[in-house]
Amino acid sequence: MSQGPLMPKATAVWLVENTSLSFDQIADFCKLHPLEVKGIADGEVAAGIKGADPISMGQLTREEIEKAQGDTNHRLRLAESRVKLPEQKKIKKGPRYTPVSRRHDRPNAILWLVRNHPELKDAQIMRLVGTTKTTIQQVRERTHWNSASLAPMDPVTLGLCSQIDLDFEVQRAAKDRPQVEAQDHGGTLMPAEVSTAPERVDPFADMSRPKPVQEEQIDVNSVFAKLKTLKRDDEDEE
Repeated sequence: MSQGPLMPKATAVWLVENTSLSFDQIADFCKLHPLEVKGIADGEVAAGIKGADPISMGQLTREEIEKAQGDTNHRLRLAESRVKLPEQKKIKKGPRYTPVSRRHDRPNAILWLVRNHPELKDAQIMRLVGTTKTTIQQVRERTHWNSASLAPMDPVTLGLCSQIDLDFEVQRAAKDRPQVEAQDHGGTLMPAEVSTAPERVDPFADMSRPKPVQEEQIDVNSVFAKLKTLKRDDEDEE
């Protein structure tokens, strides 16, 4: 698909007003629908748009317009630009820039990341905080020159990175970690419905086994009566 003019509707307005080109020719050049070009000619479409001269803008030549006006089957071709723009070279992104006022907080942010997100790799911490691998290693091994005064601080709060960048790196590190299978830690407590259910008698139980001996119920009144009679007998003997 060929490229159209910079301002297609404004160019179509100018061509409708200043040339005898057909609607199909203008629609093909401006990448519009023929009915839309007809609406421009009728004043129903683009009523407030001022026409743009494609000749002065270097998008068409007078010879091309005259050729198209003489042949209704001819399609307008966009003129080649005489100005050649240089190709933009891809600039490799360098380390994240950290303001001078925040650079002394980077070790504190590294310590926070190491403690709260140990799954992060050194390269990810370098992208978040804008530090070096040597500094990260020194903070990990507590060999940093200011290790005694370091305090873990959230890099988002310090303004060293955004919460979106931090969440993205954490999720990325979580995907790279191997999945740990859940271990069986032994039996669990029985549910209340099972532990409090009444004991059921199995009709198909083994009847050859001896039944447990039931303890005889003790009559408290008879025991006290016997004690009283024994006490009276002891008194009579005295």
